[in-house]
Amino acid sequence: MREEYLLIRFGELALKGKNRKEFERQLRENIDHAVKGFPSCEVRRTYGRIAVNLLGEPAEKVIEAVKPVFGISSISYARKADLTEEEIQQTAHQMFSEYEGRKTTFKVEARRSNKDFPIHSTKLAPSVGSYILHHTEEVEVDVKDPDVTVEIDVREQGAYVSCGRIPGAGGLPTGTSGKVVSMLSGGIDSPAAAYLAMKRGVTIEAVHFHSPPYTNERAKQKVEDIVRALSRFGGNINLHVVPFTRVQEAIRSQVPDDHTMTITRRAMLEIVTKIAEQEGAKAVINGESLGQVASQTLESMNVINQVTNIPVLRPLIAMDKEEIISIAKRIGTYDISVRPYEDCCTVFQPESPATKPKIGLVYKYEKRLNKEELFNEAVAETKTISLSNVKSEKEEFEDLL
Repeated sequence: MREEYLLIRFGELALKGKNRKEFERQLRENIDHAVKGFPSCEVRRTYGRIAVNLLGEPAEKVIEAVKPVFGISSISYARKADLTEEEIQQTAHQMFSEYEGRKTTFKVEARRSNKDFPIHSTKLAPSVGSYILHHTEEVEVDVKDPDVTVEIDVREQGAYVSCGRIPGAGGLPTGTSGKVVSMLSGGIDSPAAAYLAMKRGVTIEAVHFHSPPYTNERAKQKVEDIVRALSRFGGNINLHVVPFTRVQEAIRSQVPDDHTMTITRRAMLEIVTKIAEQEGAKAVINGESLGQVASQTLESMNVINQVTNIPVLRPLIAMDKEEIISIAKRIGTYDISVRPYEDCCTVFQPESPATKPKIGLVYKYEKRLNKEELFNEAVAETKTISLSNVKSEKEEFEDLL
């Protein structure tokens, strides 16, 4: 049996010049995490790609585990042939025969980085193509628009033969663009925003505001499940659960109803800023989209933003709800988000919130609150848990027990 591999190609990180080695190192680390549940797999970096030696692990399941990892442009299932023309021909024919997609036409592409191999790539490709053509019925060669491209990569260790490419997640490897704090309410929007930020290479520290007894444990569990779903794309994620009951009760009792939402959002952002400073995060991510609700008018955003001096990034700012829902469904968070458990943003929702709050009035109402004590207490009592969607074989066994 020939050795089986996944050949993983890079996306944008190939363009990053001086940072390329660091980007490749981080991508390999992220792939290592993704295949944690497949203990036999060996991940190694070679020039221009990463190879995963399957060593008996199921190819389809490993591909599904690796596909969400950011920084990957494409994945190919490959087999390694010995460095002889006959062995390469036979392996290519076998791979083509087993290919399950449409294959009435094909072409062969060969690359020879091992210059000690005696056959030039320009001769190897037609040789292999001729072998496939003469050993397969009802197929034709089409070099311009083939159904299948058989790829041969001749290296020092052997020739890697593959048929077709599976698209990767694209983007940049998570962990290469710094750290941000991502506000997660449990709704549809904020997980989609976190996903888009992760696609640009950031590591996220998730923050959720929990207000028992107004919000229950199932609402918190929903957010934990969302974080686990997001961890498929970037490894372990820390979830910081902020006790927010006292803050919300103080706002409700001291602030006119139409300004409670604005002042609650300012309180959240101020607390999140403190957590960001503790964690060394350089920005805050939220799920706001311009004009969706009263807190997301430009006037409201401006008033809310004034409590922080770090950037507040809004990946969804120009999207409509249908676009956001489409992302949420694609990344596997939508069905979790629509579970019917209220979060702290909805339990004290005012009937007629101010859409154009005045900063002077906001300052006036905030003076009624003991902000420093309330906010510092909330930060001090925040609980942090590390969550992941990937389990090792040992962890799976422990769960069964």
